[in-house]
Amino acid sequence: MRALCWNGVNDLAVETVPDPRLVNPHDVIVAVRLSTTCGSDLHFIDGYLPGMREGDVIGHEFMGEVLEVGGAVERIAVGDRVVVPSFIGCGACWYCGAQRYSACDTTNPNAAVQQPILGFPSGGIYGYTHPFGGYQGSHAEYIRVPFGDVNCFPIPESITDEQALFCSDALPTGLMGADFCDISPGDTVAIWGSGGVGLMAAHTSRLLGAGRVIVIDRVPERLELARRHAGADTIDYTSVDSVPATLREMTGGRGPDACIDAVGMEAHGTGVQHLYDRAKQLLRLETDRATALREAIMSCRKTGVVSVLGVYGVTDKFPMGVLTNKGLTLRTAQQSGQRDVSRMFEFITSGQLDPSYLITHDLPLSDAVAGYDIFKNDKSECVRAVFRP
Repeated sequence: MRALCWNGVNDLAVETVPDPRLVNPHDVIVAVRLSTTCGSDLHFIDGYLPGMREGDVIGHEFMGEVLEVGGAVERIAVGDRVVVPSFIGCGACWYCGAQRYSACDTTNPNAAVQQPILGFPSGGIYGYTHPFGGYQGSHAEYIRVPFGDVNCFPIPESITDEQALFCSDALPTGLMGADFCDISPGDTVAIWGSGGVGLMAAHTSRLLGAGRVIVIDRVPERLELARRHAGADTIDYTSVDSVPATLREMTGGRGPDACIDAVGMEAHGTGVQHLYDRAKQLLRLETDRATALREAIMSCRKTGVVSVLGVYGVTDKFPMGVLTNKGLTLRTAQQSGQRDVSRMFEFITSGQLDPSYLITHDLPLSDAVAGYDIFKNDKSECVRAVFRP
């Protein structure tokens, strides 16, 4: 089959690789119909997350049609059109029983690699480094889905492929971030980043009762999407002296009730702090440019919530004293989309949300290298590039 492979830092290629096969009786083979880029992929493409190997197939956000099922699969049948959350759950461990599938105790075969770093390993994820399981990814014609009954979700006929695609990662991540905020009716939620996850966080914050959503970014086209689709107020951080000061002014001096970081370790910023972080990151003296995270902590009102969706490694100058003295609650996780699929389907079928507007580039898999170049370097035009095998 054809697949998009990682061959070194900033080196991607569409290559022919072996077709996936059933490994155990709970597996499902899915013929991928759509997969999409994700900002978290850029972290290992740029060399900031270790653990990729030459020839690894990348991609973790996808939907498709079931091609083959193992003998122990009961709920999923050949021919089903399904969406698959990006983190893999087993359905049987304590964490899956608590619907915290991204923390699954079973699905990361390389747990011993992660444990010294994290203390306890996370669940596995498709196409995202060997410390996260070494699974082959979704930018391919076919993909193996472990524990098919747990991780494959048949898509209602009224939902299009393009809408269902984002129920794999961008929408459940944004929804989780909004859930973390414990939104009360009328609350103000500020969101750093208007990529796919930030836009979904903005939209679902509205659906959960936020009275006001404020989105911070520097890309005019993305800020326009936030205004148009989520009814958000926006801040172009390059046009203000201070984002925290601007947010205080917009909220009567108190600050937002909750802040969501939907950016992560490669945040852009302005001023001396950004130059400091950029220099240390280029020299591999730290993994993170944590501009968005620091601003979210500084901006949030006292006793508010800071929800972190961005991917981080080792963050320098973390303002722990600010969290303590302001009485902030910090909440973060990798998304457990299995728990929220029915809710996401309801948002879409009821007409409250159509995530397909995230698609700005629709490309064949053969053009996936160009798609990632556009996604990484032309943010004024590209929110998400979608690949069709």
